[in-house]
Amino acid sequence: MAISCKGQHSISYTLSRNQTVVVEYTHDKDTDMFQVGRSTESPIDFVVTDTISGGQNNDEAQITQSTISRFACRIVCDRNEPYTARIFAAGFDSSKNIFLGEKAAKWKNPDGHMDGLTTNGVLVMHPRGGFTEESQPGVWREISVCGDVYTLRETRSAQQRGKLVESETNVLQDGSLIDLCGATLLWRTADGLFHTPTQKHIEALRQEINAARPQCPVGLNTLAFPSINRKEVVEEKQPWAYLSCGHVHGYHNWGHRSDTEANERECPMCRTVGPYVPLWLGCEAGFYVDAGPPTHAFTPCGHVCSEKSAKYWSQIPLPHGTHAFHAACPFCATQLVGEQNCIKLIFQGPID
Repeated sequence: MAISCKGQHSISYTLSRNQTVVVEYTHDKDTDMFQVGRSTESPIDFVVTDTISGGQNNDEAQITQSTISRFACRIVCDRNEPYTARIFAAGFDSSKNIFLGEKAAKWKNPDGHMDGLTTNGVLVMHPRGGFTEESQPGVWREISVCGDVYTLRETRSAQQRGKLVESETNVLQDGSLIDLCGATLLWRTADGLFHTPTQKHIEALRQEINAARPQCPVGLNTLAFPSINRKEVVEEKQPWAYLSCGHVHGYHNWGHRSDTEANERECPMCRTVGPYVPLWLGCEAGFYVDAGPPTHAFTPCGHVCSEKSAKYWSQIPLPHGTHAFHAACPFCATQLVGEQNCIKLIFQGPID
């Protein structure tokens, strides 16, 4: 049973067929609540869909059944400085109710208040050292419906909750990652974005690298990163790279070896065999931890960004499925491979 009073928010904890505990929530004039989830109903402020690895948008790649909750989480922000934002699992539905059914993990805390976890959970990871060039990955935790912090369950939807981590809070920081089991969100603060490179800065870096007229060491033709707006279509002058060694070339059709996989080629400069892919400048400025030049590429997708940004994302274990973790390219969500997950690019300047 849900609360019948229309204006009242409430959370219903179903303990058995005959017993439900309903906790009522009152209006708070000092905070704003924003809700995130898969539902397109009006209570959801930010609608999220499953992230498809590799950035494919075609019909074949569509998710058959989403694992993201319709009302996944809510973020409560203080209206007064320092505008603290706190995250809680589950969101209120159109009837202003959060309903935790019989199968959901739920419990009564020693102080008497009820709490619980959503089916697939809301995981949060705060980077150590903030979101800067000094950042290090933090530890993934699970957030409860009431905002407490727990160690991860054995599997994503296990009945048994993890251990309470009393020394940590649900306050979001610049660079916090929020995983909703199907999509991972990056939380950036206004102050953090103020110190982040802008789209104009990334465009200036693109023009700067093109102005240096990098050349294909074999064809001797000049290479150029395409305009950030022209993604998806590989252009004639686009740089390509051998991802095992980092040597940058123009596109060519040779170097195939019969004993290798289809997309693997032998680099004509150093004979290293590996994937040969077009390079794309990563154009989402919010993913950069510094404003350095685009010198490193993620493997195997070929997205290019600064060294510090590439190395940061290369060591972040992102939740995948119900119990796996792996590093992924922030620009296209492709699972990273190789010794370092990224490679330093070796450009050849013009000979003249």
